[in-house]
Amino acid sequence: MQLPAKIISWLFLPFLTPIYGLWITMYIPVEELTVESNSLYLLPPEIKRVILGVFIIFAVLAPAISYYSLFRRKLISTVEMDDKSERNAPLLIMFAYCMVMYTLFWYKDPQHLLPSYVSSLPLTGALVALLFTFVNRWTKISLHAGGVGILVGYLVAFHSSHVLTPVQPVIVAVLLSGIILSSRYILAKHTLFQLNLGWCLASAISFVVNYFYPFIQL
Repeated sequence: MQLPAKIISWLFLPFLTPIYGLWITMYIPVEELTVESNSLYLLPPEIKRVILGVFIIFAVLAPAISYYSLFRRKLISTVEMDDKSERNAPLLIMFAYCMVMYTLFWYKDPQHLLPSYVSSLPLTGALVALLFTFVNRWTKISLHAGGVGILVGYLVAFHSSHVLTPVQPVIVAVLLSGIILSSRYILAKHTLFQLNLGWCLASAISFVVNYFYPFIQL
């Protein structure tokens, strides 16, 4: 069971999982609740590629380079940051990159012509990273659980804000949560409390931000 658990852990790294959710919702045929709503599905293909490219740069490549730099400078001892004390700097780095991405979309789209999820998802990542930084001082909260929690909260918020939306992605995300959390437990990376805490906090924040963001954005 160790090898499958390791493969799952690498396939669903914390900063990859939310991007999977964004990609899924860009290509699912849906109908908006109101005609005024902007649709991820109806975006031109080139706009979709640009948005996904920005997410990959700021949520995957830039953090990965930063984490590798920390590893080379021996500020973290392992890539997986097994030591709780080593996670604070990487979490703050992710918070910073998510805020840069959020600010970039806000600056480039002041009239809010893009769907709200393009801005609410990086804001979600920033808030989860910041909260996990504080919780990590108390217990080694699971970042993998946080990543898949963001995915579930985002998909539930997306499903709740649309009509004629297939429920299968939400079901798959919930089942995937169980697989990822079980994999981290099999690898003895976290306790059940740390896994469940990370998932519950991240999924709750993700749902609230992604569901209510369209109502509070200026």
